[in-house]
Amino acid sequence: MNEHIQQMIDWIERHLKHDFSLDALSNYMGYSPYYCSFKFHQAAGISIRRYVLLRRLYLSTEHLANGQKILDIALEFRYSSQEAYSRAFKLIFGISPSEFQRNPMPVQSFIKLTVNKDKGWCEMDFAKKIEVEQLQLKNSECFDQDVLHLLNGQVMYEEFKDNKLMGNADYAPFNEAMCVHATTKQVFSQAFIAARASGHHDSVENYIAKVIDPLHPLFHKPYKCIVLWFGEDMFCQMNLLTMLAYLEQSGYAGRVFMFSFREDEFKVSETELTLGRYAAVYEEVLIRHQKPSSDLLPIMYQAANLYLDMLHERHAVVKYISSHKDLPTSELLINLFERFPSIGYGDTQYLELIHKARAEHS
Repeated sequence: MNEHIQQMIDWIERHLKHDFSLDALSNYMGYSPYYCSFKFHQAAGISIRRYVLLRRLYLSTEHLANGQKILDIALEFRYSSQEAYSRAFKLIFGISPSEFQRNPMPVQSFIKLTVNKDKGWCEMDFAKKIEVEQLQLKNSECFDQDVLHLLNGQVMYEEFKDNKLMGNADYAPFNEAMCVHATTKQVFSQAFIAARASGHHDSVENYIAKVIDPLHPLFHKPYKCIVLWFGEDMFCQMNLLTMLAYLEQSGYAGRVFMFSFREDEFKVSETELTLGRYAAVYEEVLIRHQKPSSDLLPIMYQAANLYLDMLHERHAVVKYISSHKDLPTSELLINLFERFPSIGYGDTQYLELIHKARAEHS
């Protein structure tokens, strides 16, 4: 499959200065447009159209630096007008083409995508860095020394911290999966720790080392602003709800931003949140397993409903596993990740369901 993805990429690269057509690509590949889109997105973590957009704009910076007329560049890269090109350019780079042409400056390299045949995946870090740079231009106050960025999971935390993606701000990970197992009303209390450790079949000591200790900045340092980086799927949103409940319970009085994103292309949506109702929603949803009575952002409302659906004994994932239980575990895991992206489970949660389903049928 990597070979087919690379063939798609090579075709796209040859047609960057033509009117892009998904139908033409699918005819060349011999697959349906849907299949091409799905496989490209699956392998690259970014849609075909966004890849084309970013590649065209990046390549156009070379023409600008060489003094070519902006209108000619716009037409060469298949924009309908100079104005359309300028809008797209500024959205990605934060300045207009004319500003760049007057003062060329380094931009994030969006190089041709090459499938890593050893790992079977594509290197897409540059897309994430472009997005973060745009956030910094829009909201510089989230990048200074009095800000804490709470990130969903250790991997994301390490990437942000090691690369200082949010400038001189502080970083901390939330290493939990609140969408599974029981919880308690007071977040991060001794009762909470004991309940969560038991649910994860872990010792209290290990749980503290993995989940509580990394949150030390949150517990011991005052911040004027806290930025919460959580994906749009149910897994991340239930973690986000838990963190918001804690901020209310602890009396945090600073500003709170949610930077939600899709895992597949890391397109960040920035929202400032007002605390005041999340502890009650946390109790309704994650403890009493009831639908929230307060108005919520659509992504959290949808996630809460999905979480409640997943509490049913024969939810959609269990049904899918039962009907595909004879597949090799590795293949079944891949299918689950592809089929249920809005759930956001990791391999640990899916493996538990797979083992349980197979045990029931043995």
